[in-house]
Amino acid sequence: MKQVHGWKDIAPEDRGAAVALGNFDGVHRGHQRVIAAAALAAKEKGAPLGVISFEPHPRRFFQPAAEPFKLMTGDQLARALADLGVDILYVLPFGAEMAAMSDGAFAEQVLAGGLGVAHVAAGFDITFGKDRSGDPTSLQAYGETLGFSVSITGRFGDEEARKFSSSEVRHALAEGRPDRAAEILGRPFAIEGIVQEGKKLGRTLGFPTLNVPLGDYARPRFGVYATRTRLADGRLIPGASNIGENPTTGLVDARLEAWLFDFDEDLYGQTVETQLVAYLRPEEKFDSLEALTAQVMEDGRAARALLIPEF
Repeated sequence: MKQVHGWKDIAPEDRGAAVALGNFDGVHRGHQRVIAAAALAAKEKGAPLGVISFEPHPRRFFQPAAEPFKLMTGDQLARALADLGVDILYVLPFGAEMAAMSDGAFAEQVLAGGLGVAHVAAGFDITFGKDRSGDPTSLQAYGETLGFSVSITGRFGDEEARKFSSSEVRHALAEGRPDRAAEILGRPFAIEGIVQEGKKLGRTLGFPTLNVPLGDYARPRFGVYATRTRLADGRLIPGASNIGENPTTGLVDARLEAWLFDFDEDLYGQTVETQLVAYLRPEEKFDSLEALTAQVMEDGRAARALLIPEF
């Protein structure tokens, strides 16, 4: 999959795609339906399949002090879209220029003029342009005027949530329900980052952990999870992970500490991705390292029973 940054002076071969328009944070099942609609149009028109996203996320631009909220990194987004058969990811810089564009200017200058889109697929609740003035009706009207077709996908959800959304994923994670987050996403929620050096206390206690900062990820409920960690070489290792601030051995910035079962290799400086499979218990402060160790070993047994059927 090719990535194109910006909408100005685009190479001719990168114009004319059938695109899905949105933020696509999480690429959840609702997003996937919009992308599928764009894929259908791409096939009908003999055009590349594209996705338009924004960096930074508009929320971060308008609310720079907002709490962490992202569901995936740029690399995770690119991999998820590539898995869906997307040919081109258009990453549009969201700054003062973009924020000041009216919906009409966005349609004319970005969609038609810059990217030369053949088709735009969007969700039923799409908004675009300054003050979110654009909506599905105006998008279809701009398409008729500017020469691109438009498809709008309807609401999609289940018995628990009438609409699958990034907000629903964040809500599920905050409640400690990674299984529900996975239902909405269509895959486990995963935290990706570079392994950093810690105090190495876990190694001395019998459960070596790797430490990954949470960065701008939406904060899952603090506690212990059964997890699977994908290494840089593609291996997927079961384990138990704590997400939190480490109240027993000294408060730290929120991070993920993953204990990979039956594994003892140096991963410092490598990028790993840890999937949250099941929530085991809340994070807590223990009176002693002995009590902490005993509980971690129990957590390990519980996680193994969930992740390794033959255990």
